[in-house]
Amino acid sequence: MDFLNRSHAPFGSDVWERVDAAAAEAARELMTARRFLEVGGPYGPGLTSIELSNDDYCRQPEEGEAGAVMGRAVSVPMLRKTFKLSLRRIAAWQSNGQPLDLSPAEDAAEAVARLEEQIVYYGRPEFGLPGLLENSGACRMDGGDWTKPDDALENVLAAVTRLDEAGFRGPHALVLAPKYYNALFRRYPDSEMLLINHLRRLCTRGIFKASIDGAAIIDPRVGSLEIGQDLMCGYVGTDGIHCELFVNESLVLRMQDEDAVCVIKPKSA
Repeated sequence: MDFLNRSHAPFGSDVWERVDAAAAEAARELMTARRFLEVGGPYGPGLTSIELSNDDYCRQPEEGEAGAVMGRAVSVPMLRKTFKLSLRRIAAWQSNGQPLDLSPAEDAAEAVARLEEQIVYYGRPEFGLPGLLENSGACRMDGGDWTKPDDALENVLAAVTRLDEAGFRGPHALVLAPKYYNALFRRYPDSEMLLINHLRRLCTRGIFKASIDGAAIIDPRVGSLEIGQDLMCGYVGTDGIHCELFVNESLVLRMQDEDAVCVIKPKSA
């Protein structure tokens, strides 16, 4: 099935290769959860739902009563963003070697990547989609002033210890909002040691800047990302001036152990 409709585009593989490369590179910079969680797939666009748990009784049947056995599943959302490329610019690149502006493809891919991150970290509760940071099992703690290296270090140590005590011994990933990530590049007083270098020895799964609130220590046993269709570009049509294209993907977080996350809320500056 040509679900990307590429064969109907008024250009060939040379343009598609450039569009795909530009979109993938732009999206990759923003996709942080894929770097520390296990990733399954891609299984294809036909993956519309996944099972989250083993089958079990809805409720334990009484003696002499039949019981209903069910599993729990979640839908796999498809993320999509359209964009346009000028037909004249495409022709100028093919015929005359003029620059081909692919920023619309990059912008669309970044929009899809940002939505992926938001769904993975915070889910979509109204649709029953779980999130890494918004679930009933995650432990939560108030943090100190992260403009002070000692406060940040003590908070991360405390969070890692709580996960260790709960049986999640890592390797741990540290995910932070941009302002807290940037604060890790402060030096300790009277030292050349950067805080981020110190924390890398503790959070060996990696330290990542992401569009979240606060910070979180995550053990990758929390779950996996299941990908139906990985990020790809397709063709919609043309109005004689532009080609309308799209970027889309489908994926969902398979939550396995909600307790493998500790969310930290540093003090506001």
